[in-house]
Amino acid sequence: MALNFFDQFMSPVFLGVPLMALALTLPWALLPSPTSRWINNRLLTLQGWLISQFTLQLLLPINPRGHKWALMFSSLMIFLLSLNMLGLLPYTFTPTTQLSLNMGLAVPLWLATVVIGMRNQPTHSLGHLLPEGTPAPLIPILIIIETISLFIRPLALGVRLTANLTAGHLLIQLIATAAFVLLPLMPTVALMTAVLLFLLTLLEVAVAMIQAYVFVLLLSLYLQENV
Repeated sequence: MALNFFDQFMSPVFLGVPLMALALTLPWALLPSPTSRWINNRLLTLQGWLISQFTLQLLLPINPRGHKWALMFSSLMIFLLSLNMLGLLPYTFTPTTQLSLNMGLAVPLWLATVVIGMRNQPTHSLGHLLPEGTPAPLIPILIIIETISLFIRPLALGVRLTANLTAGHLLIQLIATAAFVLLPLMPTVALMTAVLLFLLTLLEVAVAMIQAYVFVLLLSLYLQENV
């Protein structure tokens, strides 16, 4: 029977009940919760230091009015990172390979940055649609192009995250299948394939971390333009 490599991206169902909600809430259950003590353990101390450094680097170029988004950006980064990393474990499901979930995260957050810009500085926000010094004949064309580029931002956010994770998971499954098939036929080639699979898995761990960071970084850049 031929295997369908896209079955791994189907939403898991148990007794007819979709388990997407369980996959989304699992990262929060695994994260250690802070305590009221002055001195925490090493894991909580390292976690707090990493979050503070990430937030500092992310919000450094943003206007102080945009620093209210610090908690949201940090939570979103940890959430996406946990989902991406947990999806690399065997017998798990990666919710961030679903375009619907990624668009559900990208569209409201992008729209919030646009609404903030239109409310606080409408002239400056609308000025992005037409660069200064544009010749009069090019004004309608540039306005259309800039409007399309503005509305394509959330699509690019969601598709980028989905495509990178989907391609990586497919490649891992293809190489793993090839290693199992080649093992009884050509053990040496199967061993080399297994080494390649290990290196690809390490690359996918890096991709999972980078894509979560890029998603939040692009949102912070959109916010920077509107505050």
